[in-house]
This record gives sequence, structure tokens and C-alpha cells, in this order.
Amino acid sequence: MNPADLDRRSITTLNAIMRALRTPGSGCPWDLAQTFETIAPYTIEEAYEVADAIATGSRAELRDELGDLLLQVVYHARMAEEEGAFGFDDVVQAISEKMIRRHPHVFGDAAARAHPPAKGFWEAAKASERAETATASLLDDVPLALPALIRAVKLQARAAQAGFDWPGPAEVIDKIAEEARELAAAADKDAKSEELGDLLFTIANLARHLDIEPESALRSANAKFERRFRHIERELDRRGTSPEASTLAEMDALWDKAKATE
Repeated sequence: MNPADLDRRSITTLNAIMRALRTPGSGCPWDLAQTFETIAPYTIEEAYEVADAIATGSRAELRDELGDLLLQVVYHARMAEEEGAFGFDDVVQAISEKMIRRHPHVFGDAAARAHPPAKGFWEAAKASERAETATASLLDDVPLALPALIRAVKLQARAAQAGFDWPGPAEVIDKIAEEARELAAAADKDAKSEELGDLLFTIANLARHLDIEPESALRSANAKFERRFRHIERELDRRGTSPEASTLAEMDALWDKAKATE
């Protein structure tokens, strides 16, 4: 049956569409040529586009982007099924079992449901699952493909489970000051690059201690910068000039005006 004739609100239809696209001879040449490695960058990109849709507040855009992200799951599952590794139903089963296992206070017996989870339960549950896989290090399953800022926080959180952590934010702030001094004293580009990396890593650690998601904080800072710089451009355009033809002092004054308005 042609997938185009099926119920388009059903996940079964989406899986049928992917099977058709990946069918040799009759499928799409581009889709047939893809591998896990070539699709992975699209998967990451789609996750960021979901985050962008959430930031804009557009629910229609969010719906569409979630669909694009879901397609990535279907795509990977189909390629795995072609290898005989697993299929989409196995993906659903794995995440369903994990969510039930990690929420005994919701899905467990009466005794488990009677008590809310203790602080740190989720991380403890994940640590227990990692122990069963017999990895050599607490850091082994922190994905290399994560954005560096997010991965830094995850690496620090894992090390903290073993007690390798600063006592609190104050000590991390002191460390930031130390790293900034080391950056200022660095003699060449390679040394500056290393020290800048240390500084960024420590700032990510501060975000973790403050329980602030650094990626979201930086996205907000980016949006704020964009908003204020666009104000500078509009005001200068209204005056018949441009940023390139203006002094830093003129632009700083407009920046302060935008800041005050907010």
C-alpha cells in the first residue's frame, strides 16, 4: 500500500514512509545513500531547531520542528533495522522501560508510590545503570558529539559523583579569577587557547554549581546582544548613517539607551 494513502497522524505511516524512501530501486537516491554518520549532523541540527522554536514561543514552529526531530529517530531506527540490529519498536520499548524504571514513585507498587523520590534519585538511578555496563570510567559514556559547553557540565557532574568537585560557587569564582590571570599572562596563541579553554571550562562549572543551564544562559545572552545591536542599526539608519560610519562612543550611547529601555 502507498504510505501516502495511510493515516498521516499515525507513527505507523511515518515508519512506512521511511521504509519506502529506503527501499532499493524504488526509493529516494539521496535517502538510500545516507548512513548513521551522514545523518548524525542533521539530528543535532534538528534538536537545536526545536530549542529555537521554544525560544521564539511559536507553537506552530515547535510542532514542525518536533516532527523533523522525530523523523531523525525514525531514520536511525530504520537504518538499524536494515542491519538487523533493532527497529523503531525496540527504541520505544527501551525508553518506556527506562522511564518506568526511573519513576518507581509513579509506576511502582503502593509502597514505592507512597514516597517521593529522594534528592539525587535520578542521578543515582543512572549511575546504577552505568555500573551494570561495567565501563572503565565514570566519564566513558559522556558523548563526544555533545556541544563542548554541555559536555563540560556533564563531565564535571560525573566527576562530582566521586567527590571531585569544588565545595561551592565561591570557590569556583575564585578559580575563574585565577584562570583569567593565567590567560592574561599567556605568552603565545597556543598558550592563550589553552588558558581560554580552562577559563570556559571553569565558567561552565560555575553554571553547574548555580544550577543554571549554561547553554540556555548563553542563548539568552546572544538574543540580548542581537536585540540591542539591531536597535543600534535601526537608530543609525534613522539618522541616515550606519555602524561602519559611526564611532564606538556613538554606538555605546545607543547600546545604553537600548539597555535602559529593556
